[in-house]
Amino acid sequence: MATVTFRDETAAGRPLAEFVLPDLPESISARELVRLRVREEVARFNAAPSARFNGLVRPLDAEVELNGYRTGDAPRRRVDWERQADVAERAFQRNGFVLLVGERQIDDLSETIDLTADPVVSFIKLVPLVGG
Repeated sequence: MATVTFRDETAAGRPLAEFVLPDLPESISARELVRLRVREEVARFNAAPSARFNGLVRPLDAEVELNGYRTGDAPRRRVDWERQADVAERAFQRNGFVLLVGERQIDDLSETIDLTADPVVSFIKLVPLVGG
């Protein structure tokens, strides 16, 4: 079993947030890894809901804020992790974020990753330029 650090970074490599998950399989596809990350962050949010969601992709009806998403002031609704994971897969395919395992960029969600060799997984959100 592997212990993995999931890290969000800026394009310049500055860490924004990270969390650690133990007991993951030693080998996993990039798709499963993205979905696992999303499932974990949604589970953490649903366990302790707040007006702000810090995750890989924006929940439905949430507003974009600096380094996160405002979920509103109404009674907190649960976020559906499967819907979020589907959105994350589509974002990856549209170059919405870069996935790095160790120092290696992952280009295909079907790629198999050895988590014992590279236990740090970085996500770099790409922000579209205004007018671009």
